[in-house]
Amino acid sequence: MGIYTIILLLIIIIGLLAIVYINIYNHMQYSKTKIEKAENNIDNDLREKYDLVVKTDTIIKEHFKEKKDYLKEFINLKETDISNFDLERRLKEAETIISTLYEDNKELNENNSMKEVLENFKEVNEKLIADISYYNKHVTETNNYIRKFPNNIIAKIHHLKIKTFFDGKDMTDTDINDFKL
Repeated sequence: MGIYTIILLLIIIIGLLAIVYINIYNHMQYSKTKIEKAENNIDNDLREKYDLVVKTDTIIKEHFKEKKDYLKEFINLKETDISNFDLERRLKEAETIISTLYEDNKELNENNSMKEVLENFKEVNEKLIADISYYNKHVTETNNYIRKFPNNIIAKIHHLKIKTFFDGKDMTDTDINDFKL
């Protein structure tokens, strides 16, 4: 075997390795883009849900003679630094309070604005559930892809790390107090 044959073989091997590397890297970037899209959708859904809480607060204050701040702590969430998961939980609490007030107050039951807001809550919740499911699905796929050889090497080179699910749980950690499904 001559020197030219060895050089040609090396070029072919390097070319194949480059193709594999590029393919793996592109797949990781595609997955990362899907996750970022889902995060953006979740952010928008949560923003929309928060706006509904603010709108509901105005409606409730207009209908009750006593100016009680049922939703004040939830409206103040805007100034806090919490995760999307915690924000989603807190907004669910606000929605529960809103539903209870709606069910317990006949005047509020007859208010068309309130009915519209409650319908909007349902729509936002459906989108939010879908977006969280989409996010968790792509996190699972990406994490599984990153864990495989040689993908894990390329992920380390580009500082790509395993992501946690929407609820912040890490299925690979040793925290036995994590609730895992």
